[in-house]
Parts: sequence; C-alpha cells; structure tokens
Amino acid sequence: MSKAWVVRSGKYGERDAWALQSGCSGGGWEEIPDMTACTNREDIVQIAVDTYKGASDAKISTAVGQLWALRSRIEIGDLMVMPMKTTKQIALGRVVGPYEYRTAEQDLAKRHVVPVDWQRVDLPRAAVKQDLLFTLGSALTIFSPSKNNSVGRLESLLKSGVDPGQAVSLGPAISKKPGTALNETEDVDEPELSPDIEENARDQITSRIAEEFAGHGLAMLVTALLEAEGLRCQPSPPGPDGGIDIIAGRGLLGLDDVILVQVKSGSQVGSPVVSQLHGVMAERGAKQGLLVAWGGLTKPAQGTHKANQLRVRVWDAAAVVDAVLANYEKLDDEIRSRLPLKRVWMLADAGS
Repeated sequence: MSKAWVVRSGKYGERDAWALQSGCSGGGWEEIPDMTACTNREDIVQIAVDTYKGASDAKISTAVGQLWALRSRIEIGDLMVMPMKTTKQIALGRVVGPYEYRTAEQDLAKRHVVPVDWQRVDLPRAAVKQDLLFTLGSALTIFSPSKNNSVGRLESLLKSGVDPGQAVSLGPAISKKPGTALNETEDVDEPELSPDIEENARDQITSRIAEEFAGHGLAMLVTALLEAEGLRCQPSPPGPDGGIDIIAGRGLLGLDDVILVQVKSGSQVGSPVVSQLHGVMAERGAKQGLLVAWGGLTKPAQGTHKANQLRVRVWDAAAVVDAVLANYEKLDDEIRSRLPLKRVWMLADAGS
C-alpha cells in the first residue's frame, strides 16, 4: 500500500508556485550536498553531522529522518500533500520519480526534489476535517502522516475533494522507543509531537466557524464583520434572496459606495454563482461586489472571476478567518460567545 507524504514548501510558502509549476516537491536544505550517492541511512547521518557541526543529537536526528525520507523512503506512486501558505489551500498529487538533485537549478533551495504529478491544486482547508488537519499540521518539513486513517482519507480528497472522516481504524499508533540512535534503521513518523501551533490554531478557528455559522449563520457573521469595518448593512432574511444576501454601504443611509454581497457556506462555488453576482450587480447598478465562498472557487469559476476582479472581491474561509481576527474585539457578545478566542503570547520560534 502506498504511503502519503507531507512536504512543505518553505516557512512562508515561498516555493508553493515553483513546486506546482516545476512538477516537483521538496526544496530547502540548501546547505546539504547532493544525496544521490547515499545508499543507506548511515550515509545521511554522516552528511548531517558534517553539515551541522556542534548541533545537538536531537537536531541532527530530526534532520536525518527528514532527509532520509526525501532521499529513499518516498517512492513512486506515493501520495504527495503540500499545504500552501500563499493560498491557504492544499495541493495533492502522485510521486512519479525518485529523488533528484538538480544541479542546473541556480537557487540552492530548489535542488533537493522528487518529481510529482500535481492532480488537485486548490483543495480548500475547509474541506478537511479538524482531526486530519491536526495530523497534517506538523512543523516538520517532511513527514508521513498515518494517524486518523490519514492515507485513506487523503486518497478520497485527491479523488473527490471529500474527507470521509475517520471511518476505518488502522490500529494503535506505533511510537519510537526512548534513546533512538542517530543511525536507527526504524523509521516512524509522529508529526503530532511537533505541531505548527499557529496553523493548528487557525484550523481550529476555521472548523468552529464552519460548525457555528453554517448556512444563513455565515451571512450573519459576514454582516457583523462588515459593520465592524464601518459599513451599514441590510441583510436579507433566510430563504430565497435573489442572489444577494447583504447590501452594504457607507454614509448616513448606507447608500454610498454600495457593495452587494453573496454568501455561500458550502463547498467550492462554480462559475454560475460568480456570473449570477455579476448579473445582479449590473441589474442594480452596483459597482462593487463581495462573494463569500467558504469553500473557495472551482478552477472555471476562478477564470470567470478573473475578468471582473477589480469590481468583485472573493472571501474564502481563510479570508473570513482573517477578518474575524482583525475585528474580533468589535464583534457583539453573542458572536464572541459562539466563537470564544483569546490571545496567547509565545516565543517566535515555538513549534518551529
């Protein structure tokens, strides 16, 4: 049975677009030389020891585990997962070749790669259930998720974009024994031991909003967010709305700089919805529109929107979360009781 792998594309997603355009996964590790000649884990250990002189055993062991995975554990046919920082979406594909060191690449941070056929590049994080997001939320650059029936669910997400949940138990998790040596041949991934705290927090907030503000509730939340930004809003009641959920504007009567808002809380939105908003805007003479598409836009819908992006803005789940965090103190007590948040200070390198 093939494995699933998560390979991140930079702390800030600086290699997101490059990985998709180049048909590969990996990069980083610019200080590490070509590993093509390495035939066993001990070879990787020696490279890591030579490269990270004076580093702790823990740091070297972590590096060795990830480098050995990139060099030899990732196999043709394995499922590749890339959570993207730039779009807040997830790319999924198949590994189609072994490890390569691309000497012709000028950027040293783009040399260590495995070829990948990216088959789904715009999966919204909102389509993934919270427990699987937590499993994918490790701070490690390279790891193989296995908990919570990860592989089967990721296969489903690749095929249909749907997370079926933890329907099948894969048995108890295997844990590494204390005192693992640097040349330990056993490879066990436990990504949940090193979570990306910030990313996991955002995922939890996203899941809570999806649960608490489904359907018309999302329109209510968006109304509150727009009002927090100083707009006067006229929301439509639940039920048929003629393509408009909120009319927002500035000024005493809310008639200045009018924005027509359509809110969709389900899965990805297709081109007909985008076209409908543009049509209603033309019919009512509105110059600005906002489409809240919780699950994001399908690829055809992105093309439809691109021609009118100077008149219409799109908020996906990530954009709604950004708006909530920016305006949380201005939201009313009812919303904050349904979405209780608190600020936490931590060291900047915590979890990294």
